[in-house]
Amino acid sequence: QVQLVESGGGLVQAGGSLRLSCAASGRIGSRNTMGWYRQAPGKQRELVASITSGSSTNYADSVKGRFTISRDNAKNTVFLQMNSLKPEDTAVYYCNVVDSSWYQNYWGQGTQVTVSS
Repeated sequence: QVQLVESGGGLVQAGGSLRLSCAASGRIGSRNTMGWYRQAPGKQRELVASITSGSSTNYADSVKGRFTISRDNAKNTVFLQMNSLKPEDTAVYYCNVVDSSWYQNYWGQGTQVTVSS
């Protein structure tokens, strides 16, 4: 069974930075995409950024130029460096792994990010 453990959320002032981490334990296929989604109160969950096992990245327009996603394949860990944070970035951030080798989709428990103005 694959488990995703997130860390790094918290409270930060606008303009500040946070770094989220998500470590995946268990068996994950070599072809996979790791990503971060977020959900603000009253809104749908949305993709923030994703990165494939081949290191191709994809970002939501709202975070381009401010957030950077990266991964450590040896440790099955994905990171999200968030700079120039804005109050509208406030949400619960969820780690996601799509395992294309084994046709599985996994979610973390979520970590709260709050940006004060």
